[in-house]
Amino acid sequence: MLQATEEEAKQRFGTTQPLFNYRWEHVTAVVTLALKLAELTGADAEVVEAAAWLHDIRKEAGAKHPQEGAKVAHEILPTTDFPQEKIGHVARAIRSHQGLWRRKPLQDLESQVLWDADKLAKIGLTSLFHFMPLMLMKGNARTTEEFIANARSNNKWLPKTVASMHTAPAQKAAKKRLKQFNKLLNRLEAELNGADLSV
Repeated sequence: MLQATEEEAKQRFGTTQPLFNYRWEHVTAVVTLALKLAELTGADAEVVEAAAWLHDIRKEAGAKHPQEGAKVAHEILPTTDFPQEKIGHVARAIRSHQGLWRRKPLQDLESQVLWDADKLAKIGLTSLFHFMPLMLMKGNARTTEEFIANARSNNKWLPKTVASMHTAPAQKAAKKRLKQFNKLLNRLEAELNGADLSV
C-alpha cells in the first residue's frame, strides 16, 4: 500500500516523497478506525484490517478502484499467511466501500465497518488536517478564505455521509465529528473577521 501511495504522489506531485502523502495518511487512519470499530462491533478484525490496508490500493483506477482493489486482494493475500477462507470476505469489503453516502445500507458487518471507517476519516477535524495540506499542494486553497470555502463545500455531502453510517459507534462519532468540523470552521471564520473583538 505504501508503494501505491508513493506512485499516486509521483503522478500528482512529481515525487514519491511529497511534503504530505495524503493517501498514506488516509489509509493509516482508516486502518486505526476500522480496527477500533471491529473491536466495538464484533466484526472479524483480520478481515477488517486487511481490507482497510488494501481498500485504496488501486485508487488510480478512479470509480473502479474498489473492484480493482478487490482483485489485488485476491492476488496478494494468497501469497501471505492470511487465512485463505477469509480472502473473499476481504475482497467483498473492498468492493463495497465506494461512495460518500449510501442509499441502501450494506448487509455484511465487515463491509459496514470498512465503509464507516473510510468515511469517518473524511469527517471532522481529521479531515481538515488531511485536506488542508492536500489543497495547498494542489493549489486549491491559496488563502485561508479559499480553504474555508472549500471546506464548507463539503457540507453538501457530509450530512449524507453521516446519515449513511452503518454501525452504532460510527453513527455517534460521525455526528460528533461533523459538529466539531463546523464549529472549528465557524471559529476560524469568526477570528478572521475579528468577531472575537466585539464584546
